[in-house]
Amino acid sequence: MATDPDIVVIGGGNAALCAAITAAEAGAKVVILEAAPKAYRGGNSRHTRNFRCMHSGPLGPLVESYGEDEYFDDLMKVTGGKTDEDLARLAIRSSEECLPWMESHGVRFQPSLSGTLSLARTNAFFLGGGKSLVNAYYRTAKKLGVVVHYDAKVTHVALDGDRVCRVDYSTGDTQHSLSPQSVIVASGGFQADTDWLARAWGPAARNFLIRGTPYNRGVVLADLLDQGVQQVGDPTQCHAVAIDGRAPKFDGGIVTRLDCVPFSIVVNRDAERFYDEGEDVWPKRYAIWGRLVAAQPDQVGHVIIDAKSLNLFMPSVFPPIKADTLEELAEKMGLPPARLRATVKEFNRACGDTSGFHPTELDGVATSGLTPPKTNWARPITQAPFYGYSLRTGVTFTYLGLKVDRNAQCSIGDRPISNLWAAGETMAGSILGQGYLAGFGMTIGTVFGRIAGKEAAAHANAH
Repeated sequence: MATDPDIVVIGGGNAALCAAITAAEAGAKVVILEAAPKAYRGGNSRHTRNFRCMHSGPLGPLVESYGEDEYFDDLMKVTGGKTDEDLARLAIRSSEECLPWMESHGVRFQPSLSGTLSLARTNAFFLGGGKSLVNAYYRTAKKLGVVVHYDAKVTHVALDGDRVCRVDYSTGDTQHSLSPQSVIVASGGFQADTDWLARAWGPAARNFLIRGTPYNRGVVLADLLDQGVQQVGDPTQCHAVAIDGRAPKFDGGIVTRLDCVPFSIVVNRDAERFYDEGEDVWPKRYAIWGRLVAAQPDQVGHVIIDAKSLNLFMPSVFPPIKADTLEELAEKMGLPPARLRATVKEFNRACGDTSGFHPTELDGVATSGLTPPKTNWARPITQAPFYGYSLRTGVTFTYLGLKVDRNAQCSIGDRPISNLWAAGETMAGSILGQGYLAGFGMTIGTVFGRIAGKEAAAHANAH
């Protein structure tokens, strides 16, 4: 651009795009600085599948209704109350108006996936997944005149008192600077910086896999925190799920998630169970398993199921390990065979009447006299062939971030920064103190992206 834009948006995922589109529609000249090359644009958003949405009746692909209080209760259960209620309720209430807005900006929806997800009432699924959503928004942004620079790595956001005066970035070996009226940070967490993860978690973090983009390294986040911008969240808290241990180090995405845990027993490298696999339906519990596995020796777990459970969950991207006996399965998985046999025998003995088994809802089919118990879907593992998966901790995004107010505005101490806003994963720690609720990251990004875009445009237009 020959002149500085009105607004610079740092990041290229859902939150950044919602902000850029909203600002452009308000008449602002917008530049997006996306660290990834074009083929990998979109941050973690390209790996997403759905958006959790409040609604008072059927809405788009969503059936029945999902009210504010039920939504908030679901959030409280997974966060253990560690949330900013005002911002959480703002995100929840605003989600209902987001769905038609998304449709009007090119996003298409499909009926929800069936099986262990059980989300037809609460989560709207994107037709073509997150990559399709990201591409739709980029098309919309282009029509609105938004300029996108790829491979644009922001190195410094310069603060002068209570305002941003300059954004420095590089493309290849070339350095650039822009001095916009407004800046929106939507560049995610720091999870792709393994050294930072290890500083927060300890050496165990080097065994973690990163489900999403390798470009979310927290460079802008660290730069702003170093300058005294108010932070929120715990660096050891993150959206971490148990994923297939054969997944790649980066960018494995949603397909590496395993949905078999409720119908299994999960053991550590010593073939010992360590948690209740049937505690709740999977969308409300899948996000705790990353931390559970992280606490085990070598940060690894192993799922054991039998033939009767194989078709009860979403198929895995890598086929399970298969064996005719438990001892053979143990050998293939590097587990002590006698100990696995004993663990399964103990579990089977604790199972009772299974006639009430129901795979898609809490069925109360539980063990008795077993520690830890299995409180639902507890059926003996007896039917050959037997199947196994290895589990590793897969980090989606970290919760340490920039603290914002209802207008998505950042501050230094008690003083708002007049022209700096944040949206998406980089501020999600304001609402997600711990735990995760399926589809809620997209809700936060969409709601606060739109708020940030509106506020940044109003500021730019006034100056």
